[in-house]
Amino acid sequence: MTITIDPVATAGLVAREIRTGERDGAPTKIAVARRAYATDRDDLWDAVTSPERIRRWFLPVTGDLAVGGRYQLEGNAGGTVERCAAPEGFAVTWEFAGSVSWLTVSLAPAVDGTVLELVHEASVPQELWDQYGPGATGVGWDLGLMGLGLHVADPSTPIDPQVAEAWTLSPDGVAFARLAATGWADAAVADGDSPEAARAAAERTVAFYTTAPEA
Repeated sequence: MTITIDPVATAGLVAREIRTGERDGAPTKIAVARRAYATDRDDLWDAVTSPERIRRWFLPVTGDLAVGGRYQLEGNAGGTVERCAAPEGFAVTWEFAGSVSWLTVSLAPAVDGTVLELVHEASVPQELWDQYGPGATGVGWDLGLMGLGLHVADPSTPIDPQVAEAWTLSPDGVAFARLAATGWADAAVADGDSPEAARAAAERTVAFYTTAPEA
């Protein structure tokens, strides 16, 4: 699949929100992303829970995708399925690099399709937040939601990971990352962050996502 999108229009499909929360007495940051898809709820549920379809737009996943089961995304996070209520939504732990956060995905019918709401709650070290802000994970979720949109539009053609990686380094990919990071910075400012600090963190996030790894 060749990735051909309007980065401005595609980034604008996502509504972003940051909330300050608390879990087990510890402060958390809660990132909320919402996007509508032009398909019915049953189809979108299948796209985000079927291992055969998940690998076509996100990453290969293995494990027991039932309540209490463990899952693992190839080269990425794993965790425990805490709730699964088809086709309304699911909740899982998101365990990566020794840290545990919490992910909830909800699907709601809309006039022209289905709205997906993704809520990611995490205890974020202050130094990491100061460096990258919510875009550290937020831009990654934006890319995932973009991939899901491409899959919904053409379920028969999987996204080639090498094509996707090359696209993130292209002018369109950089523009998309900057728009997404700016959107997350705006959300952080609305939650009380300094505008100057949030903008600087967003620029560091853009560099992180759009710099080719060293050979």
